[in-house]
Amino acid sequence: MKPVTQDTLANRGMTSEQFYQKILHAILEHRLAPGTQLVEERLVVLSGLSRTKIRPVLARLAHERLVELIPNRGAFIARPSVEEAREVFFTRNLIEPAIIRLLCDDAGGRDIRALKRHITKERKARRDGDRLAIIRLSGEFHVLLAELAGNAILVRMMRELTAQTCLVITLYDAANTPSCPDHHHADIIEAIEARDVKLATQRLTAHLRAVENTLRLEVDEEAAVDLTAIFA
Repeated sequence: MKPVTQDTLANRGMTSEQFYQKILHAILEHRLAPGTQLVEERLVVLSGLSRTKIRPVLARLAHERLVELIPNRGAFIARPSVEEAREVFFTRNLIEPAIIRLLCDDAGGRDIRALKRHITKERKARRDGDRLAIIRLSGEFHVLLAELAGNAILVRMMRELTAQTCLVITLYDAANTPSCPDHHHADIIEAIEARDVKLATQRLTAHLRAVENTLRLEVDEEAAVDLTAIFA
């Protein structure tokens, strides 16, 4: 693990929300593996936050099923079981077609342009070979669909489900395999722009099925995690 220098500490002092986002993004980018312990003393040093501010953030993540709080042991990144992995995809297959229907009914030119701008970012990340950005943007695409659909509850649910999906992929997906085939998102946007609910829904469900089919349903070995790098 990298040493924490005075220069490193000078950049600390983040807010509770920034601390939450650091943890969330590290999960989305597969940099925080399931089972990783989040030691409070270490988090205090790396974030500049007090324990009284860190603990509510960990509780928030636990409520979202991204962190497991174990009495007398501490906080750990959640390790979804095979059954929980299946439940995540089952739930996504219920919720996301509804988001697609809302978008096909109401999406305007500005919404379509926002989706296409996101696809441009995904393509650049693929060209650059930036795997962390590919993983993060792939998840954010599904959250963006919910945001443009204009339903705050669906947005919150998709944020949680997307992060949970990343934990599932970290545990069960083949190594170094991107979570989303590169053309699927563009195909979904094309159908939404045409206001073809049936086609857009078919493409969305086929996309989720393709991701789920990459799962090996085997637990990978735990890897050491550099918390200093995550909070840099």
